[in-house]
Amino acid sequence: MPTLTRLFAPLGGLMAMLVLAGCVHSPPSDPWDPLEPVNRFNYKVNDKADTYILRPVAKGYDTIVPDPVQASVSNFFDNASQPITMANSLLQLKWGKFNQSLGRFMINTTAGVGGLFDVATNLNVPHPDEDLGQTLGFWGLGAGPYLYLPLLGPSSGRELVGSLGDQFANPINYINEFDEIDDDYPWVPWVLRGVQGVNLRASLLGFDQTLAQQFDPYAFVRSYYLENRLKKVYDGDVPPELTAPNDTADFPTANATDDTAD
Repeated sequence: MPTLTRLFAPLGGLMAMLVLAGCVHSPPSDPWDPLEPVNRFNYKVNDKADTYILRPVAKGYDTIVPDPVQASVSNFFDNASQPITMANSLLQLKWGKFNQSLGRFMINTTAGVGGLFDVATNLNVPHPDEDLGQTLGFWGLGAGPYLYLPLLGPSSGRELVGSLGDQFANPINYINEFDEIDDDYPWVPWVLRGVQGVNLRASLLGFDQTLAQQFDPYAFVRSYYLENRLKKVYDGDVPPELTAPNDTADFPTANATDDTAD
């Protein structure tokens, strides 16, 4: 895909650096956050953008758009992500999850009218969720440094590389390959991404109050994100040595200001 190739080529050096840094393992309770000043600045910028732009838009969307329509939007993007799960299930040799994801994709794309309706769940088809970040973790690559990215939010060295790689399996990125869309409607993929972002933000409105109650929201988000990603990598069965600080291991330690993390 030429567009993605041009986009990712300049990031090759950065990805290589982050993969090497990803050899480092650190538990969510003692995260490695070497770029904390930059990350906290990005957090504040994102929070301001969310307060004055994204949250009001999401609230308007949540008020105007009926719940069934929001559910269909979520179903559509979830269905579009199934090729990512299929590819990474194969890379992790998880044949059962591959079959489940393939089954969901086929059922919801056809009987679910392009994924707008989640028929597969009504048929009790399990809902696996695998991505390249999980695949890299499955094969032993550590999360690396914690990152908080402008607009994108929390991530890590491993997850950033994984999210970029997953774009090659996302069918939304191939819409412009159709001549009639590429020529007449080049904005379609961008609109879809915008709708996906607003719909996702609307689904998280209930989380705002919890975040507002935290003494250090940045540290709370960091711990929540890293713990959630760790559980995904190990399918919920996280080794004990990765869930708490280990003084005998050669882990980089977080700055003293991070003691508020869970």
